[in-house]
Amino acid sequence: MIPIDPAARANVHLIDHPLVQHKLTLMRKKEASTNSFRRLLNELSSLMAYEVTRDMATQDVTIETPLETMTAKQIDGKKLVFVSILRAGNGILDGVLSVVPGARVGHIGLYRDPKTLQAVEYYFKMPKNMEERDIVVVDPMLATGNSAAAAVTRLKECSPKSIKFLCLLTCPEGINAMYREHPDVQIYTAAIDRELNDHGYILPGLGDAGDRIFGTQ
Repeated sequence: MIPIDPAARANVHLIDHPLVQHKLTLMRKKEASTNSFRRLLNELSSLMAYEVTRDMATQDVTIETPLETMTAKQIDGKKLVFVSILRAGNGILDGVLSVVPGARVGHIGLYRDPKTLQAVEYYFKMPKNMEERDIVVVDPMLATGNSAAAAVTRLKECSPKSIKFLCLLTCPEGINAMYREHPDVQIYTAAIDRELNDHGYILPGLGDAGDRIFGTQ
């Protein structure tokens, strides 16, 4: 088992709320149907969104309650962008958007060239004025970390205010890889699993998240 760099571990926020852990356990089961896996992912993503947005900036606004005028806190969800790493990241979007419906959405598609092992971009679509926005990148798995790090590198070209990474599962290899490339990026996850196997799958993991979300092989 590869150890986690202590400096890298300091960047990881483990969301260990009982509801999050319960739903993740149900998702891990190999007998979970596509329908139940997708539903649980939606619910779990909503719960995790509370943690990843915990430090969102708020502003004071004046409102009228039924009894009087008051000053209250309000966030500007339009300054937050959830960026999905295609295709599995789309499984998280509905859940996080249910918590922050005003957020914008971006998509990035990458695949790894089998010969060069470099990430190749095939799709990139972001909202305008990214320099004014905070980004939360969403992808169920942070495994080798190579594609995730490449996605963050590409997003930094847009000069956003900040970037966080939200995933269901990660492992020492993924945490270390992200830290080597982007020591400024905070990782939010529901579990740090043991290791990667020879095919780059997280162990014990939950299989291929994209296939389980969309019912493909």
